[in-house]
Amino acid sequence: MPDRSMIWRCGRRDIELGRTPCIMGILNVTPDSFSDGSRYPDLELAVDRALEMESEGASIIDIGGESTRPNAEPVGLEEELRRVIPVIERLAGRLSVPVSIDTYKAAVAREAVAAGAEIVNDISAFTFDPAMAGVVADSGAGAVLMHTRGGPREMQKDTEYRDIVSEVIAFLDGALARADRAGIGRSRLVVDPGIGFGKSVSGNLEIIRRLGEFARIGRPLLIGTSRKSFIGALLDRDVDGRLMGTAATVAAAVLNGASVIRVHDVAAMRDVAAVSLAIRNGIQESQ
Repeated sequence: MPDRSMIWRCGRRDIELGRTPCIMGILNVTPDSFSDGSRYPDLELAVDRALEMESEGASIIDIGGESTRPNAEPVGLEEELRRVIPVIERLAGRLSVPVSIDTYKAAVAREAVAAGAEIVNDISAFTFDPAMAGVVADSGAGAVLMHTRGGPREMQKDTEYRDIVSEVIAFLDGALARADRAGIGRSRLVVDPGIGFGKSVSGNLEIIRRLGEFARIGRPLLIGTSRKSFIGALLDRDVDGRLMGTAATVAAAVLNGASVIRVHDVAAMRDVAAVSLAIRNGIQESQ
């Protein structure tokens, strides 16, 4: 029997985590994403990329219509809906893997789930929009609860912590408590320490190094390091030169206990995660 703490109940299915890599492929349908902005502005291009990521081994397709990079400008509700809902509708029934909606707006989450999404990936852990917890509770969707400090305009203004890991864990414990009060079962929740959100370069590295301590939360852990600025700072590389740096962080995260890896480069990072998971778990040799 699988460890029940490693089952993620998402909409119409359960995802078993920990035995094989769970890769969340990033599909940004925004003009200003830090990494792939304007690459998929056309509906057909976005749908084709989602199908391509599935063929490359993605376990989840995470669709976002608003950039949450540091200092990003907010996007209005109607514009975000215009960007994401047609893509989700076109993918419903064509993908064999679940769609996740990357949003902190309850109204977007509600419409996305109605269109076929099964996971709500909220960077604010239900804090930016008070209605979000109720929407998730009523929808039956799975959810990702992430740590951040304020919105994109504020989050990098304060990156000092007394003990970053203890403080992030305390925040995520509080987020789980909020979800409990809203009637969301813990089996529907995954937590994310929010690499790059209100953290310095050294803070991001410390979280990855001490990821094993997050096990005491009791829920699977999602990590998103893909092409982020702290990798660029370490290597002095722009976004297009961060593939190998991302690979190093994915390997370290999986070895330290991460269950879900959110990435742009699905095929490459699935291989990195698969080998790292084999090192972590061992494999049964055939006789």
